[in-house]
Amino acid sequence: MPISVVINTYNSSRTLEKVLEAVKSFDEIVVCDMESTDNTREIASKAGAKVVTFPKKHYNYADPARNFAIRQASHDWVLLIDHDEVVTPELRQALYKFVKRPGEIKGMYIPRRNFILDRFRRCTYPDYQLRFFRKGNVNWPPEFNSEPEVYGEISKLPSNHQELALIHLPASINHLVDRIKRYSAADLTNYVNEPNKKVTLFHLAVLPFSTFINTYFLKGSMRYGVAGFISAATESFGTFYRHAKRYEHNVRHKLVGGYDGELPALLAEDKREHIPQYEQILIEKETELEQASHESHNC
Repeated sequence: MPISVVINTYNSSRTLEKVLEAVKSFDEIVVCDMESTDNTREIASKAGAKVVTFPKKHYNYADPARNFAIRQASHDWVLLIDHDEVVTPELRQALYKFVKRPGEIKGMYIPRRNFILDRFRRCTYPDYQLRFFRKGNVNWPPEFNSEPEVYGEISKLPSNHQELALIHLPASINHLVDRIKRYSAADLTNYVNEPNKKVTLFHLAVLPFSTFINTYFLKGSMRYGVAGFISAATESFGTFYRHAKRYEHNVRHKLVGGYDGELPALLAEDKREHIPQYEQILIEKETELEQASHESHNC
């Protein structure tokens, strides 16, 4: 039976050529692009992929585009991979062998090998991902970092054969920073829908430190030398950045004019009740000074 490979992309030119090269012998390649501003689409077209577009809108993650991308596949069995995941020849062979006699199985977990820069993160393996399924038996929720819902029996490839695992290409430092921005934006989208959540100094000072300790010591990043320290520090900064954006959101929305507004020197009377007391004192003082100046000019 034929297999379609589906890849979600957005500004993925750094890794896409290598990813496409690894899947060129599958029956079909579908690249679902979220309006990239680099040459992602050109790379995909040159490789012979079927390129479709999903509107990016405000999305900073691929999950809302997953169902659309899967439905563009022509074949019944779909292997969905990210723009930074490489399929090994052994994995391809195993999947084609499986679809000849799938039985009642509708989906399959595939192990994944993760890296910290140049080091294999053994502590995260097998990091199973549900990425192979029948097109008509899957639904992918649009929420950030969600997992597909497969209707039917699910199997797993054995983790003791690492050659069957997806290879998760290591992220560059620039990509790590960009990922922090995208993930924090996705987090903020969920945060604004949960009112009355305060951000305190504890969230900004203690939680990032706790994240570093957890990643570096408990999760074993310390085993990977400098690369492991960079990974733990990046995770820590991500925690700080996420809560800092939450705090900014809370504060900015208190300003007159909304999130993008600036606090003017003078406010209309009907706006005074919406500003903190100390700001109102400053405004009243400035109003008094203006009145005094006006009276002196009249004299």
